[in-house]
Amino acid sequence: MNYLYVAVIVGIAALLVAFLLRASILKIQVKNKRMNEISGYIEEGAMAFLKTEYKYLAGFIVIVAIVIAIFIHPQTALCFVVGAVFSILAGFFGMTVAVKANVRTTQGAQKDIKEALKVAFSGGSVMGLCVVGLGIAGLAILGLIFDLNIEYITGFGLGASSIALFARVGGGIYTKAADVGADLVGKVEAGIPEDDPRNPAVIADNVGDNVGDVAGMGADLFESFVGAIISAITLGAVVKLGTDKAASIFPMAIASIGIISSILGILVVKVLKTNDPQKSLNTGTYTAGALMIIGAAVLSKVLFDTFAPFGAVVSGVIVGLLIGKITEIYTSANYKFVKEIAKESQTGAGTNIISGLSVGMKSTILPIVLICIGILISYYIVGGEANVTTGLYGIALSAVGMLATTGITVAVDAYGPIADNAGGIAEMSNLPESVRDITDKLDSVGNTTAAIGKGFAIGSAALTALALFASFTEAASLKAIDLMNPLTLVGFLIGAMVPFLYGSLTMKAVGKAATEMVQEVRRQFKERPHIMDGKEKPDYKKCVDISTASAIHYMILPGILAIVIPLVMGMFFGAQALAGVIAGCVGSGVLLAIMMANAGGAWDNAKKYIEEGNYGGKGSETHKAGVVGDTVGDPFKDTSGPSMNILIKLMTIVSLVFAPVIAQYGGIIINIFK
Repeated sequence: MNYLYVAVIVGIAALLVAFLLRASILKIQVKNKRMNEISGYIEEGAMAFLKTEYKYLAGFIVIVAIVIAIFIHPQTALCFVVGAVFSILAGFFGMTVAVKANVRTTQGAQKDIKEALKVAFSGGSVMGLCVVGLGIAGLAILGLIFDLNIEYITGFGLGASSIALFARVGGGIYTKAADVGADLVGKVEAGIPEDDPRNPAVIADNVGDNVGDVAGMGADLFESFVGAIISAITLGAVVKLGTDKAASIFPMAIASIGIISSILGILVVKVLKTNDPQKSLNTGTYTAGALMIIGAAVLSKVLFDTFAPFGAVVSGVIVGLLIGKITEIYTSANYKFVKEIAKESQTGAGTNIISGLSVGMKSTILPIVLICIGILISYYIVGGEANVTTGLYGIALSAVGMLATTGITVAVDAYGPIADNAGGIAEMSNLPESVRDITDKLDSVGNTTAAIGKGFAIGSAALTALALFASFTEAASLKAIDLMNPLTLVGFLIGAMVPFLYGSLTMKAVGKAATEMVQEVRRQFKERPHIMDGKEKPDYKKCVDISTASAIHYMILPGILAIVIPLVMGMFFGAQALAGVIAGCVGSGVLLAIMMANAGGAWDNAKKYIEEGNYGGKGSETHKAGVVGDTVGDPFKDTSGPSMNILIKLMTIVSLVFAPVIAQYGGIIINIFK
């Protein structure tokens, strides 16, 4: 049985289900002219940004493909282009449905919360199924064409990682520039509600939810999904487990089972009749995980006549679910940490910031411990004590297990920004307060599910990067990584510094873009005083243009650095120094990513907890402090934090793809001294 053909069929099936869900969403008629008008503004702004972004990315894809074709292989360059294009398509397809689903979610909220959840989740499911459908189909088709030649197929992962970084950073800068500008001037200075139509930045803010949290997140999880599979295929090609190519086929087969399980989990969410959206989403996620585990057990026995590889997969699933639960505990208002941040906001913004940072730092402990346990279990259960490469293959399988149900994980994640947009449309359309109450409840759950999705991506990044790192050492002919070697130590320190440099650049980018937005909103309020009494319409387009220009301008440097740094270190100082860079980057990057994502999510939900009437409610001094904390947390959780996991894997896969060149020509400076 050729599992690659099965993977192609499963990928096409996922895309077909996504198409059917899209059709069901578009059937819903919205007759409210104001709702359609606002939704049209959001869709227009989102599409304008993507068209501009894709023009820049097209040039990048062509240049990098030419470099790969010259220095590596034309076949690798072809795979790179396919990976990049599929990554773009995953984000594009998801976002084009999201901007249609938002207004229909508002329509559903006028009936009840179950109807609103159904529409928003269907929109998110389109994103999730496009991510996994394109990912598995692309890999399987290239696997059939090139007979699973990993030297070529790694190009697919490089293309996916490259686009994901630009999409995450660009979308993150866009959405947070608008969000911060809207909050600081609208909420804090003008004292008007969130999503008030008088706020000139409000449309840009809603556009940002789509380009950052839908299109950017889709490209991000696409990269995570295919990166985990590629890392396992890479090691599977050299381990001796089962029959010929069984170890290479197994990750693809597990991913296929995960897609089928995700589709069934999505159906479970849609048929559940409950007013508790968190319960519905959790039930669907756990159902998908359970089904995937059963399928993995059967497949492991069939391909290997042992359950050892299945054990590695299960360790990843369990670690992923536990990280998700821990993330929920640290970022949901149902638990003490968010409530503590809200409580300490009573004494001002300073204590709010201190409390949020403390929560973020503390939240790294258990996920790291779990990742370490997962690494050890998956390494030894497959037989790492007898064969290091086999053990590393087990770690790669753990990452595949963690991401096998990405279809529903992304669906749960992407539903959040759709619900957020729905709330904005309700506010700007002057719908009854009961409608906004429903969308706010969905949005609050969405913040937690988004944080959980980021936790999965970050946890899998550590496991995937470790597996890719192992492949790099083999490709670069490194027998061992010696920390007593000054080159390795220097590389390690530089690598540990890179996530901080990257975080600084992306945070500063949001700050600069937000400053431009704040100045524009203040200008409009000052020069057009009748905006506040509703007699004059704000210039929404100007704010959309500011976010677009800022995002495109500031995304370029961080993205280029992630590619250039490993190449420069490898060519100038050699493979040993580059190995140190990767190790340092993974270590500090994973910790920084968890801290920033969780702190940002906690700050956001602390603000919402206050807005529910706690500690003074909306408009109070406590609320103002909560808004400041949320403003700081915005780039933490939606720009810098979630893109750290892409940074880690992009640097690792760049090193892997160019390993033969670095092994042959690297160490220019060291050779001069010698």
